[in-house]
Amino acid sequence: MEYRIALPLELEEYNRGLLYGVAEASKNETGGGEGVELVEQYDFIDETLVPGKPPMSGTFTHKIYRIKSKCPWMIQKLLHEDAFEIHEESWNAYPYCKTICTNPKYMKDNFYLCIESIHLEDEGDMENPLNGPPKRDIVYLDICDDSLIHKNDYDKNTDPKLWHSEAANRGPLERDWTENRKTPLIYAYKMVSIKFKWKGLQKMIEKAVQKAYPRLFAKFNRYGGPSP
Repeated sequence: MEYRIALPLELEEYNRGLLYGVAEASKNETGGGEGVELVEQYDFIDETLVPGKPPMSGTFTHKIYRIKSKCPWMIQKLLHEDAFEIHEESWNAYPYCKTICTNPKYMKDNFYLCIESIHLEDEGDMENPLNGPPKRDIVYLDICDDSLIHKNDYDKNTDPKLWHSEAANRGPLERDWTENRKTPLIYAYKMVSIKFKWKGLQKMIEKAVQKAYPRLFAKFNRYGGPSP
């Protein structure tokens, strides 16, 4: 599945917003003995990150997410503790980023989630920028669309229809802002791939993950933006 998200920013502005959003997400998920553990972080140069492309450099991070309290009570009772420990490896070579999530202690090779992203100054019409399958679903997401935001996630301080930056003289956004544009425009292209091998649950879980990501992408991208 490929998602395309329009953002009222310049590339470097979004890079700053991306770092802020990651920090906020980690902070919000930490507490009560669970949350996010940073295992390692270092600069990298990788010649094989994207096959057929020049070497890329950036920052590698390895985090562990402990998510038991986020899961339904019945699932908590049924599964071993190791099932709730998700390892995230991320290569930030902005404007290209790649994140891989695994569950090495429980599902091992039966679970694999990969998110590839590229951020471009265009109209969202790039033909297959992440070299995905020729036949794939493409979904356009609008950060102004409140139907993508769960009521518990809504924050008027990050609502792009209300938010205004004095420093950048930007915002609030109108619902048709991409057509009647008064701001810069970039598109975040995101390819989500998942493998979940569990008899009787595979299709349901893979479908649920793909259904959840529009909400997650919309919520996360409301954090980014120039300083007020």
